[in-house]
Amino acid sequence: MRGAKDILTAALFGVIAVLMLGAVYLVFVYAPEERVMGPVQRIFYFHVPSAIVTFTSVMVLLAASITYLATRRAFWDNLARAATEIGLLFCTVVLVTGPIWAKPAWGVWWTWEARLTTTLVLWLILAGCLMVRGYAENRDQGARLAAVLGIVAALDVPIVYKAVDWWRGQHPVVFGPGKQQALAPEMHLTFRFCLFVFLLLFALLLTLRTRVATLEDRARSISETLEGR
Repeated sequence: MRGAKDILTAALFGVIAVLMLGAVYLVFVYAPEERVMGPVQRIFYFHVPSAIVTFTSVMVLLAASITYLATRRAFWDNLARAATEIGLLFCTVVLVTGPIWAKPAWGVWWTWEARLTTTLVLWLILAGCLMVRGYAENRDQGARLAAVLGIVAALDVPIVYKAVDWWRGQHPVVFGPGKQQALAPEMHLTFRFCLFVFLLLFALLLTLRTRVATLEDRARSISETLEGR
């Protein structure tokens, strides 16, 4: 059974790797170059999907945190921890790719623009979720504190999303009300494909990390049982 799962996991990683290569082709070959920004605009195809995956991770974190506080079941804490780690990873990608775009667009690597600042706050909260786990006196205390911070992180997501509207920030708006310009059909297709691949990668990473955390719990339980004899 475990061998079949390992084979399936390896196959899924292989599929995602192929799809990622396809995404790279679409980004750098198929999608037309944006007339104003030029080549640097292509980072959009990685930046925005990473932001969406970050938000998705935080929504999973919210659901898992609330359920853990209600049930105290270890599975939900493991799911919350996995979502936190993945959310922090993709939020880091957002904060790295953003300045790469900002330098040629705004002339600076960083500005305390509303959406950038609230995204940084989200990153700090997610990092805090992991830190309290490490510094807590025991597993249960760390899980409870991390769950509360996870709920706080979720409250920041709509603030990040609406920051440009509420504070008239510099951050460009590509989708929805207030969008600055329409994307070419090839750009839309490329973006949707990249988003699909990123979400698929997120789902696989979330499943694997939760499974690993569950195995860690079992190993810890066995170790404590043996030490008690």
